[in-house]
Amino acid sequence: MNTICQFLKNDEAATAVEYAVMLALIIGVMIATLQSFGGAAGGMWSKSREQLESHGF
Repeated sequence: MNTICQFLKNDEAATAVEYAVMLALIIGVMIATLQSFGGAAGGMWSKSREQLESHGF
């Protein structure tokens, strides 16, 4: 019984869960940002390649 009470009073697990949620949110934002800018950057590189090929490079 004493072990269960100590477990319930321990707040380290809650802190770990909070960090995991923050990490998941940060990763989600990073993925969304990379997808957004990735398409624009891919288009830019494709256009540059086409221009170089049209000039004989």
